[in-house]
Amino acid sequence: MEGIISPMLLNPFLLARHIFGHHYEVPTLSWFTSRKFNEEAGYAAMRTFALLGAGISGFLGFATIASAEPRIRRGHQVYQQVCASCHSLSLISYCDLVGVAYTEEETKAMAAEIEVVDGPNDEGEMFTRPGKPSDRFPQPYANEQAARFANGGAYPPDLSLITKARHNGQNYVFSLLTGYRGPPAGVTIREGLHYNPYFPGGAIALPKMLIDGAMEYEDGTLATEAQMGKDVATFFSWAAEPEMEERKLMDFKWIFVLSLALLQVGYYRRLRWSVLKSRKLIVDVVNQPPSDFSHASLFLADSAIMDFEMI
Repeated sequence: MEGIISPMLLNPFLLARHIFGHHYEVPTLSWFTSRKFNEEAGYAAMRTFALLGAGISGFLGFATIASAEPRIRRGHQVYQQVCASCHSLSLISYCDLVGVAYTEEETKAMAAEIEVVDGPNDEGEMFTRPGKPSDRFPQPYANEQAARFANGGAYPPDLSLITKARHNGQNYVFSLLTGYRGPPAGVTIREGLHYNPYFPGGAIALPKMLIDGAMEYEDGTLATEAQMGKDVATFFSWAAEPEMEERKLMDFKWIFVLSLALLQVGYYRRLRWSVLKSRKLIVDVVNQPPSDFSHASLFLADSAIMDFEMI
């Protein structure tokens, strides 16, 4: 009769039993249960990716700092014993070395070895005090005129930014310090200068400073000319950009995290939309004339009957 809805039409599982026979069994997990299970699995995968990313980032950070520390420490030792008598490093403080090349106690002891002019005091006079970790590296000369007078008119440049002020700076420093040789035939170098093909013009006032065995490293590394050149070039590169290693590590962390976020967004989108995109829309008119849609049924199915609605 019209207006009377059969119980089979209200329950899609009863209709499925009627169509497929009594051997049809209702699935143990409903569509909602399976969807919840998929979401929980997705969230678990996201958490796993996040923990994996944090672990890899932390390991890389530790490995980067641990690998750079010995080279920077040896390079600082070369600077102190070879370069500091003429060249300043005015942009670096002793505290910058803490955690990079030295411990806090070692840095305090190193800073205490210098005398710093400070003041004025309560009487308006300047005074000297032992150095503190917050003090900058000491200047070898009081002013530029004193530096030129002591070096035959040549002015030793400040080395704080030398690797950034020269093209391919770290390789330039290494090549300059290890590239001294005799002038080729036909080239005359005036007195007080030295031939170095890596210096613009080929003539430099700085004499050859790195000689095999000229110093001893604290860690027992053999102090060859090439080793000292590499270490001091690494130290100058760090001095020009003390935050470089940390910045590169942070860039890698962001790229890694954003890559994980992109994978998670793609997975979450597929999880949310896969159900809607795989549905089928079936309009079935049960025992009614084609012109009468009062008892039409709408089936939304995903490989099987999941929902049923009368329209």
